[in-house]
Amino acid sequence: MVHSGENILSFIPQREPMIMVDEILYSDEKITRTKFRVRGSNIFVEKGYLKEPGLVENIAQTAAARAGFISQTENKAVLVGYIGAVKNLEIYSLPKTGDELVTEVAIENQIFNVTLISGKIFCNEKKLAQCEMKIFLINVNTL
Repeated sequence: MVHSGENILSFIPQREPMIMVDEILYSDEKITRTKFRVRGSNIFVEKGYLKEPGLVENIAQTAAARAGFISQTENKAVLVGYIGAVKNLEIYSLPKTGDELVTEVAIENQIFNVTLISGKIFCNEKKLAQCEMKIFLINVNTL
């Protein structure tokens, strides 16, 4: 499954200035890949570089885009996700404004409303960062 970036906002609950994905490149049962161009106006850019919180949020939003894409294909409401834990975070390099990131999220385990993922961010095929996350998905309409 591949989807154009024109409707990315229909897959994620985030809105400006917190949007950290531009397009879903690929998604199946286990793997989702997104792309994101780092812009100077991004809330996490300082002195021309996307800082660490932006990288973590990019991985989380790739997972959110996956969940939103699946929800839409099943005609269900898009769920809101919350990061429950980040572990084994490794950042090798910070991307510059203008760089295009490709982020890959793999589903390691999913139990009820908790999803365990591993995420990796690449720029020009060079790995910039990786981590594992525990994400809680909540239907805000049932709160």
